[in-house]
Formats: sequence, structure tokens, C-alpha cells
Amino acid sequence: MTRTTTKTKTCILLLEDNPGDVRLIREHLAETMEDELELECVHRLAAGIDRATAGDLDLILLDLSLPDSSGLETFGKVQTAAPQVPIIVLTGLNDEAVATEAVRLGAQDYLVKGEGGPTLLGRSIRYAIERKRLEDRLRQSQKMEAIGQLAGGIAHDFNNLLTGINGFSDMLLSDVDETDPSYHALQQIQYAGERAAALTRQLLAFSRKQVLAPKVLNLNIRVSEMEKLLQRLIGEDINLATHLDPGLGLVKVDPGQVEQVIMNLAVNARDAMQDGGTLTIETHNIDLDGLFNDSFDKAIPEGRYVMLAVTDTGSGMNAETKARIFEPFFTTKPQGKGTGLGLATCYGVMKQSGGHISVYSEPGHGTSFKAYFPRVNDEAQEVAEDEIPDHKLNGSETILLVEDEAVVRDLTAAVLKARGYTVLQAKDGMEALKVSKNHRRRIHLLLTDTVMPGMNGRELAEQLLAKRPDTKVLYMSGYTDKAIVQHGILDPDIAFLQKPFKARALAAKVREVLGKPGK
Repeated sequence: MTRTTTKTKTCILLLEDNPGDVRLIREHLAETMEDELELECVHRLAAGIDRATAGDLDLILLDLSLPDSSGLETFGKVQTAAPQVPIIVLTGLNDEAVATEAVRLGAQDYLVKGEGGPTLLGRSIRYAIERKRLEDRLRQSQKMEAIGQLAGGIAHDFNNLLTGINGFSDMLLSDVDETDPSYHALQQIQYAGERAAALTRQLLAFSRKQVLAPKVLNLNIRVSEMEKLLQRLIGEDINLATHLDPGLGLVKVDPGQVEQVIMNLAVNARDAMQDGGTLTIETHNIDLDGLFNDSFDKAIPEGRYVMLAVTDTGSGMNAETKARIFEPFFTTKPQGKGTGLGLATCYGVMKQSGGHISVYSEPGHGTSFKAYFPRVNDEAQEVAEDEIPDHKLNGSETILLVEDEAVVRDLTAAVLKARGYTVLQAKDGMEALKVSKNHRRRIHLLLTDTVMPGMNGRELAEQLLAKRPDTKVLYMSGYTDKAIVQHGILDPDIAFLQKPFKARALAAKVREVLGKPGK
């Protein structure tokens, strides 16, 4: 759990044993930065190291000559104790050479005592703190990128396994009567597989590697369709209120990811209202002038947006929690009660969709998340529900299936054969081209993984279509592939199936790509 104290000022540690210099520094800072900082003073190195290792410092002012240490040895020990905290060295006129060496070794700056007065001291402190914040942001950005790369890689491999687990459990369930003793066990396998699939979707969304299929839609419709589900999700002791702008503009987003953002924000709000309360969802058209800042102090670009606000009357957050709220795996919940991926997923979804998300919260006064989606002028595209009768998903065409993971290949082939298709199989691109060359009849569909050793799916499709221009192509993957996806956005002319997929979803997508349903 995070601490409940709220840090409002810059915290500076002063290591100085001369009372006159301490008083002078206090006076200088009072003239320039009194309302901005909190100054702590110690006069021995040992006490300074104890305080530095306790953390929560923004800057250290260090006199190199202390009763229990002197010279560069003093600087080295303090730097070791607090390697991420900038240090400004305080020195006398005859110590400038030593101070210069300290800067070479990593000190932020040095000031000669008695020179420059409050203006120079204040300027040096401000500079050291701008630079520290920039370095902190860079480290945060690098950490997020590294975790994103790891998460995306894990999700890719895991999705292949889940495709087999979920697919075969679906097939077994369809063949087992509900009275069979194994039926309940198969249901549990299916449920666990679906939860795992949801987790990998979160990982991909956070790392911005989930393939998006954007559609132009009205957020009011999505919120209205989710109201019953959201009320069940948050429980009876929380009131759900919606205030939807009747003149709301349209947005171009992936419908599934919009639902993911709303669900995650609702769950976060529910957990903040342990004793009940009100969850309010609002939509508005917003025109921003570019001066508005989000939670990471970055200006949201000016433009026309549709804003989705999710506000709760819960416990609220302190400044330290707000600063980390979108970090992956960061959670204030007890161990085992949360993954710390929900809000990180929202952040990743909004960034990948070209939008932004901000948070406003105070302890004891609830929290409001605001998601900003770019507004578009296109016409709305209906999001059709899958209402195709099961027998309409059958077919008799020939499909060339290319997949390097044996379990996925076996499952996919079994599903398609059961639907009446003729299935040719290959484990990679080179084998697929050989199969195509040896097959004298028509191949109606190339169903290929996108990421394979030796030749990716797009390269295979290009070579195959050069010989068989009438063959249609359906890509599948648990990961984005630059060959078919630009910045995570799927080209509207490309057919794509995201892993892990269920048997019926596979059959429906194949039928969609091939054309009219079978008889």
C-alpha cells in the first residue's frame, strides 16, 4: 500500500556543520523559494547518509568538509547512499578544484560560499530539480517501454497456447452432455482459459501491441449497451448514473477496446467505494486549446474531442498514488486482489487510439478519470452482432493453413474440417509454397500466421498470390506484425483474426472472408 501523506513541496537535505552558513542558506532560500521547498539540515555525514537512504529527497546541498568526513570522500559516500538524487556541492574559495572534480564525478553543480547570493542559489536549485524531473520521466518512459516489450512477447507466446487450450475445450464441451461427470471440469478449463485470454489482451493493450480494428461509432450507444453489465459489475450498493450528451460527436476507435476502458475504469471506481457510493459516467464534446495538461504533465494537443468521464465518490488518491496510477503492476490493493494492469491498460488503449487520459483526485473526495477521443466527421458504422445461424458457417472450399505452432495448426485444421472444408497444412512459408505448387486444384483461402520463422505471413501471401491471384487471405496472430499493421492499426482491406480465438469465431471469420455463407 502507498503512504497516505501528500507531498506538496520540494524536499532538500542540507549537510552543513557551520551554523552561520546554515542560517545564511535558509535566509537565501526564504527570499526566493520559501513556498516551494522544505529544507532539512544535518551537520554530520553519518546522519546525512541515514536521511538520504530513507528516500523522498529531491536535492542534496553538500558541504564537502564535515566533522566526520571531508573532500571527495564525502561526496562519494553521499552519492552512493542516494544515487538518483542530484547533489549541489557547497565549497569555499580555496576548494574550487575539489568541487570541480566532484562535478566531473557526477555532482549536479557547485556553489562557492559567499558568492552569488540568493538569486544564484535559487537558480541552481531550480535547474537541478528541472533536470531531475526530466531524468525521472526518461527512466519512467524507458521502464514502460521495457515492460511493454516483455509483456508483448509473453502475450504472443501465451496466445498460441491459449488458442489450443480454449479451442480444444470448446470442441470437447460441444461433444459432452451436461450430465457427463467431465462436463463441469471442462467448463472450469474453459473459464480459466478465458480469464487468461483477457489478461493477455490487457498486456497487449498496455504495450500498445494489440491489433486495432477501428470503427466510427457513438460512445453514447456503447455506454447505454453496457449499463446492465456495469450495474452487475459494481454491485447493488453503488448507484450508476449516466449523463450522455445528446449531441455527442463520433469517434473512430476499436469497439472492444472502448468497452475495455469503460470496464476497467468502472472496476477501479467500485474498488474505491467499499462502503457504497455513486459511479457517474458522462460524455461531452470538448474543444481543447492545447494548454490542458494530463497526469504526466504533458499538454494534450489542441483539437476537437469526445470526452468520456468516469467519476466515483470513493476514497480518492494522494499525490504519490496519482503519479504512479498508470504504471503497469502498480496497485494499492492487498496482495492477490489486483494485477495492477487495469489502469495501465486504459492508458495504453488511449495512446494507441490517438487519445489521452487524465485523472483528478483528492483523498476523501473521490476520483474522476477523463478519456479524450479525437472527434471525426465520418458516418457511424454499425457494429453487427454475430447472429449467423451455426449451419451458415459451414463450407466446402479448400483452405491452405500455415501455422508454425503445432497445437494451433492441429486445432484450426480440426475445426475447419468439421465444418466441411478441405484443409491443406504447412508449418512455414516455404512448405506452404511447395504445397501450393503440388496442389493442382483451386485454393480458395490462405489462412496464415503473421509471425513465422524464415518468411512472415505477408511475404508468403505476396508470393502465393503471384501464382494464385484469386486466392483470398486471412491473417491470424497473437501479436502485431509490422508487415500487416501500421502503428497497431489494421489496414481496413486486410482480414485479421486475433489469437486466442474460439472455434465459432474462426468459422465465422473464414466464412466472412470467403463470402456468402454455405448452404
